[in-house]
Amino acid sequence: MRGFLFTVTYYLLSVGYVLVSLPFLALPGRGPVSLIIRSYTRAMNLNLRLIGGISKEVRGRENLPDGAFIIAAKHQSWGDGYLIYPEVKNLAFVTGDHLEKFPLVGGILRKLGAIVIDTCGGGDRKAESLREGMEVARQEGRRILIYPEGHLAPVDHHFRYKPGVWHMAEAMGVPVVPVATNIGVFWKQQETRKTPGRAVIEFLSPIPVGLPKDEFMAQLTEVVEARTAELVAEARGGPATRATLIPDPPNGTDAKPASEDPASLSQA
Repeated sequence: MRGFLFTVTYYLLSVGYVLVSLPFLALPGRGPVSLIIRSYTRAMNLNLRLIGGISKEVRGRENLPDGAFIIAAKHQSWGDGYLIYPEVKNLAFVTGDHLEKFPLVGGILRKLGAIVIDTCGGGDRKAESLREGMEVARQEGRRILIYPEGHLAPVDHHFRYKPGVWHMAEAMGVPVVPVATNIGVFWKQQETRKTPGRAVIEFLSPIPVGLPKDEFMAQLTEVVEARTAELVAEARGGPATRATLIPDPPNGTDAKPASEDPASLSQA
């Protein structure tokens, strides 16, 4: 029942805020729409706490640099973006163009300055859309949220971290702030069911620009997965367990590691 009520409220809030945003799409600048969407994410945090039973704790705000930077976050749940967005001012985010299939959402994404990746135009167009978005973000001194795994990861598992975040950091000349979380313990991937508890997001020490790609990717994976394992253990009240590396799922599906195929899994 808790999950059902949360989902109903989720869609009511989403539709309501989209409608409120519409008159401001024609105005110059993104200020009014940004304020509305920040209010929307705060309302969703309230929905999580009051109906979903999931409170929020933010750690490591002191690790957020001044100026532009990239946030490379663990992605366990639809909820982690709602936890992060209201905590970082002037935030853009990287998303696939699949969100534009929802009525009116495309206009809001463009107004917010989201970096919308063209996933239907082939590799060249995908890379070009990313470059275009990065250049605008660099010129405006914006912060960018990206999920390096590219998929919603089940708790205790992770996907290979993709090097796009390194290319972005190098192109923009900005540091990367890793983010760990345990929200997947309470709101798994896209599931309706919610488990009451305290979800933590933690901003970790920035990784400076200029590291070789392999060194950067190894460091990013290590710090996010190690701290995420500790936060998950904290939520469960048990020892920390290293995440297991699993293959990327087919597009449009959630990964659900199959116990009947243990050979497909390898320790990270």
